[in-house]
Amino acid sequence: MLTEKEATFLRKELTESKNPLFFYDDDPDGVCSYILMYRVNTESRGYIVKTAPNIDMKFIRRVTENSPDKLFILDIANVEQEFVDNVKLPIFCIDHHQPLELTKVHYYNPRIKNPDAYIPTTRMAYQVNNDPNDMWLAVVGCFGDWYMPDFIEEFIEKYPQLLPKNEGLFDAVYKQPIGKLVRIVSFLLKGSTSDVNQSIKVLSRIKGPEEILDQTTSQGKYLYKRFESINNYYLELIKEARSKATRSKLLLFNYNENRWSFTSDLANELTNLYPDKVILISRNKGGEMKCSLRSQKPVSHHLKNALQGIDGRGGGHPNACGTVVKEYDWERFLKNLKREIKK
Repeated sequence: MLTEKEATFLRKELTESKNPLFFYDDDPDGVCSYILMYRVNTESRGYIVKTAPNIDMKFIRRVTENSPDKLFILDIANVEQEFVDNVKLPIFCIDHHQPLELTKVHYYNPRIKNPDAYIPTTRMAYQVNNDPNDMWLAVVGCFGDWYMPDFIEEFIEKYPQLLPKNEGLFDAVYKQPIGKLVRIVSFLLKGSTSDVNQSIKVLSRIKGPEEILDQTTSQGKYLYKRFESINNYYLELIKEARSKATRSKLLLFNYNENRWSFTSDLANELTNLYPDKVILISRNKGGEMKCSLRSQKPVSHHLKNALQGIDGRGGGHPNACGTVVKEYDWERFLKNLKREIKK
């Protein structure tokens, strides 16, 4: 996590900024991180990174358009030095992926000191936010990245209606009201850019979880209605995915949804339903197989080896990876992955 000195420094820099700009990842961890930081300075503007988690020269235009005085980058796995060199602004980067070697950046990553650390960006953003009223957002972001926050007992005391007791991540995410909030936030990030941006804007104005779950405000009703329309289709998909489970160590599920991507959502839930299996969820888009790979045990090394000689790319956390493989190399990739899993 951040040290107290680092959190105080970041809070001061953000508070004193006249026009801060944020780039953040398009998952619950990235979005909750942004909203937690936005609450510190509501003059902030945010841009969700919905393509590859990579900040390169293409993003210079976004910086120029907004004329910020400071740039904050949250939960983005790769930031290119060329981009940094051309921005010529104070840059603050908070991340928890493989550490980057960047110059001219205030860079914060718990894996610098401990390569095995797994602390979502949301947890660090909450240190900067430092407002107990936003604790529910911090837990949603942490749970969305499969992390049990160290302040969970405090959360249970404050929000017993969301999580009566701590029985582990699976029960919290799939059996308790707080888990429904995690799914709501995740599903609000699906769809057109305009719909996603509007949802994030509305979410940033929500004061408490009951507004959404109980639909006590117009903003909460708007978010819940969007969620329901997407969730109905997801429930059909998860039912179909479960029917694919066999005795094999690999549970493979291909789906063809073009409107919304449920790849990581399906992978996360199936991993917990089938803890002894390696889960591979894929969909074909534009001649590429876009996949999520999950397991209760480390699988990143399996993916790395399976991609050898394959027209594809991928990586991520030890137990949760993403990969993209050209359709013509798909069967060869699957053969490699099955071989690696059996080792």
